[in-house]
Amino acid sequence: MIIKKTPEELDRMAAAGRILARCHELLRKKARPGVTTAELDEAAERFIRSQDAEPAFKGYRGFPGSICVSPNSMVVHGIPGRYELKRGDILSIDIGVVHDGWVADGAMTHPIGNVTPVATRLLATTRASLFDAVEQCRPGNRLGDVSAAVQARVEADGLAVIRSLVGHGIGRDMHEDPQIPNYGEPGTGPELEEGMVLAVEPMVNVGTHHVRMGTDNWAVYSQDGSLAAHFEHTVAITADGPRILTPWHELVPESAEPASRAVSA
Repeated sequence: MIIKKTPEELDRMAAAGRILARCHELLRKKARPGVTTAELDEAAERFIRSQDAEPAFKGYRGFPGSICVSPNSMVVHGIPGRYELKRGDILSIDIGVVHDGWVADGAMTHPIGNVTPVATRLLATTRASLFDAVEQCRPGNRLGDVSAAVQARVEADGLAVIRSLVGHGIGRDMHEDPQIPNYGEPGTGPELEEGMVLAVEPMVNVGTHHVRMGTDNWAVYSQDGSLAAHFEHTVAITADGPRILTPWHELVPESAEPASRAVSA
């Protein structure tokens, strides 16, 4: 069952989302060569708790970190640890925040210093596919319109949508109905209605769409070892159109973010 939220409840989710966005900006500035993913995790937890909030991921189904940090060919669910960032890495950071009983969820993939043209194209395309999908989050559209928007952008740019991982509904619980694939047919699936809230999260590989589970039973990697990227917003369906509740894109200077369109490899 898809749980719809009232305007007041959306405002409370947006408060969690603003904390999340500021945490992303903090970590973007800290994510430099020589920094470990554990250090990023510690900084995130300190910040989130300083805002009278809690890290949604910590302890969730036994996950040990406050954030997920996934470098290079790791797609999602990376456990923070001793990995030291290197110039040329790309790093996906996924953050969940619980504030006043409501959850916000959002992810970005960052270049660490100068990265390859292939990495630049991957980040640009994945980010652009997220915003293409957000544009479809309107009353009267279908869930398949959201999914198809991701697939169209990604595949037009010669990259691969990961098919075994999905976005999700979100609210008081981090994972609610519906599941949101990043591929599909326009005009199919449940009709979008005011008050629905979706965590839309394109996950994209440079190579094939296949993934594998790591030995820690958390981290997910591209099966062929190619680079992977992950961008995510929590988005509310409103009468006025999509309402992004996790506005990290408003805090990151354009020069610090990959371009919205892909560049040639």
